[in-house]
Parts: sequence; structure tokens; C-alpha cells
Amino acid sequence: MKSSAKNIRLTSVDELFSTEESREDAQREKVVEVALSQLQPFQNHPFQVRDDQAMQETADSIREYGVLVPAIARPDPNGGYELIAGHRRHRASQLAGKETMPVIIRELDDDAATIIMVDSNLQRETLLPSERAFAYKMKLEAMKHQGERVDLTCAQVGHKLEGKKSRDILAEQVGQSRNQVQRYIRLTELISELLELVDERKIALNPAYELSFLKKEEQTKLLDAMESEQTTPSLSQAQRLKKFSQEGHLSLDVMRAILSEEKKSEVDRVTLTSDTLRKYFPKSYTPQRMQDTIIKLLEQWQRRQKEQER
Repeated sequence: MKSSAKNIRLTSVDELFSTEESREDAQREKVVEVALSQLQPFQNHPFQVRDDQAMQETADSIREYGVLVPAIARPDPNGGYELIAGHRRHRASQLAGKETMPVIIRELDDDAATIIMVDSNLQRETLLPSERAFAYKMKLEAMKHQGERVDLTCAQVGHKLEGKKSRDILAEQVGQSRNQVQRYIRLTELISELLELVDERKIALNPAYELSFLKKEEQTKLLDAMESEQTTPSLSQAQRLKKFSQEGHLSLDVMRAILSEEKKSEVDRVTLTSDTLRKYFPKSYTPQRMQDTIIKLLEQWQRRQKEQER
């Protein structure tokens, strides 16, 4: 019988004298100081890093106290590290005159890194529609990839076991309806100029959703029509533009004709987004409870106004 001695692995001296505690400690994640120049932004990062007042306040805090929450990064095959979470802290550290920042280094595949990157940014108080749109799209694609690896013969096997699809799970995680998540993702089909108008609130979300079904060349022509008519499409106009596009009859002249029509008079309304209202209510408040509270406060204000008029 052949000897199997060559397959025997001898325990090293270091291993013999190491404790279980020291071996576990070696496997724990460590916070290390990494040069800012060695940290590269995440590829196709959908969240804007703006040098606004909030950024300046963060820079002032870092200048005085340092970075309190470490960033997360993964090794970059081309050298250095790719930032996963901490892009604003990275920029604020630059503005604060720092050369390094604390970072947790993790070995992550693309899908896991994408999910962490999106989740760490969706907690911001204010997000632009474009940021939310691309973030939802990136995370949904990553979740689908992870589901596909459960069983390569069927992309939905993993989800069927749980009774839910990736889109339903994502909707629950971000606190939106499945349809609303889909409407945001559709915005990624808009050309950048139109999407910028959505971010600037010059085009509302519902009309923007309808316009996302226009071909890219039609969207470009629509910009010209909007410029010449000095207006943006209402919901009903956007729906008609979509219908003409699907029928193959959407020309520049048709666009101008639709946009030149006098918009139907609408009831005056004030729209407050959920992101705006959240700043004034505890996190435990549901949308319905926020609405009830607002109505109650308005009623109290109305009574005081009437008393003052007497």
C-alpha cells in the first residue's frame, strides 16, 4: 500500500501556540487608516456628492472630531480600494484637509457590494428622483443575480421558496409600493436632460413616467418642442405623447401642437413629499398618522384665526 505521508499537513509552531481567541481575532474585520488618494468611487455610483451646506457642516465636524463612522471599501484589482459606503465622508475629509480616513476593508463580489452601497445611501433625508431611480435599479439587478445563483435552471426558484419576487422584497425594504418602485426605475429610461428637469421638479413624477416610454430620439425632439412652447407636459399631455409614440405618429409638429394646447384648469394644490414631512415627525409615525396630525394642527390654526377675526 502506498504511503500517504505526503498528504499529511504538519501544524506550524505558530498554530500550536495560538489560542482560539487569537485565531478568531485574526479573522475579524479591522478598521484601518487608508490614504484618501487610494480610495476610488464605486463604479456607476448613483448618488450625488454635492458641495452644499450639509457637506460643509460634515467637513467642519471631521476637521474637529475626525471621521466617527468608518467607510467600507473593497480591494480594487487595479490597485487601491473601491469605496462602497462613505463617499460623502471621503469628500468631506478632503475639504477638511485630511490625508487619511478610517476604512473597513471587505472582500465582496459585485452584487453584495452594490446592495451595501445602495442601502447605506437610501437612509439620506433627501434623495433626488434620479438617485432613487438608479439606486432601485442597481439593487434590483443585484438581488436578481443573487437569486439566479440559487438554482441556475430557474431565476425565480429562490424567490418562490420565499413566496416573493425580488421586486416585492425591494419594495418592502425601501418602504414603497411595488408599483412605485417600478415607476422610479422607469425614470432611468429618460435622457439625462429630461431626468434633470424631474430632479428640478419642473416635470412631475407621473408625467415623467409616461415620457419614459418615448424613444430616445423622440425625447430629444421633445426638448426642442418644450423650448419653443416654453412649457412642460402635464400628465394628460404626457399620456397623449406616449400614445402617439406607440402608434408611430409622434413628430415634432405633433409635440408642439399638444404642448401648445391650454392645459385643463386644475384645483390648486400643495404637495409635500414624504421626505419633507419625515423631518418633522418621529420615525415611528405612519403616513396616515402624519396626515391625521397635520389635519388636526390645521384645524387648531383655523379656529385661532376665526377667534382673532371676531
